[in-house]
Amino acid sequence: MRLAIKTCTLDLPYEEMLDFCVREGIQALEIGTGNWSSAPHADLEGLLASAAARERWLDAQRRRGLDLCALNCSGNPLAYERDWEVTAKTFRLAELLGVKKIVMMSGLPAGCPGDRTPVWITASWPPETQAVLDYQWNEAAIPRWRELVRLAAECGVERIALENHGMQLVYNPETLLRLRAAVGPLVGMNLDPSQLFWMGGDPIEAARVLGERGVLYHIHGKDSRPERRMSGPNGMLDTKPIGAFRERAWNYVAVGSGHGPQWWREFFSAARMSGYDGDVALEMEDMTMPMLDGHLASLRTLRDAL
Repeated sequence: MRLAIKTCTLDLPYEEMLDFCVREGIQALEIGTGNWSSAPHADLEGLLASAAARERWLDAQRRRGLDLCALNCSGNPLAYERDWEVTAKTFRLAELLGVKKIVMMSGLPAGCPGDRTPVWITASWPPETQAVLDYQWNEAAIPRWRELVRLAAECGVERIALENHGMQLVYNPETLLRLRAAVGPLVGMNLDPSQLFWMGGDPIEAARVLGERGVLYHIHGKDSRPERRMSGPNGMLDTKPIGAFRERAWNYVAVGSGHGPQWWREFFSAARMSGYDGDVALEMEDMTMPMLDGHLASLRTLRDAL
């Protein structure tokens, strides 16, 4: 397994970011192209328009011995046409760059025809939740995802790794396998432990399940932590923005600040035992410390565990 990084949260110009990766022993890059990423290190339109721009962009990586392992276009293509357009353009850019893996999220449809607000159902009651789920899966998501898979395949994309994020139709192995059964094997999972932690899941068991089924396509090295003073009386569901970290029931934290090195060693061991030999991309969203410090602390933990 290789140490990689999702570069979006590195507040550095493109070539300085590449130099940082070399200094820190990072081998591979996951670069955002738009949607929920500000795409600080990739000009999607410019790279699509110019072969010379693509060559310069890739050459800066090659000169440093860095590999572009994936493009990330996480957004909601099931609800917003703009997000669909960025996703389709990212597939085309992947073809031009020779990138075979896309990291993204499944998106989330509205709850009924004519509505425009995505709805995440997390309980089985009241009874109308079942009608919403039936519409979301069978009428809204599966037909659109069949089209997304077709577009990706036409561009030579071999794997779409969906992150198990909240407020998405696919948020755990079970929902990933349901979508995959409907749209085919191009779709697998980007396993992000931080999300399963706050949802009450076990990322080590998830890695085993996904690995045994051959659907573990990517891993994000990302941590989160329950804040017991708030989660104890209130539970883990929390709608406060991540910047309000002092008041939240859980927070994204630097890798190792929620779950220590021993946990990460076991997680990577289980993933490897289950057949995973791909990239582990740091994603750093700890708001409690300076971003650069958070990246450096996280990389220390990941390097040690790997």
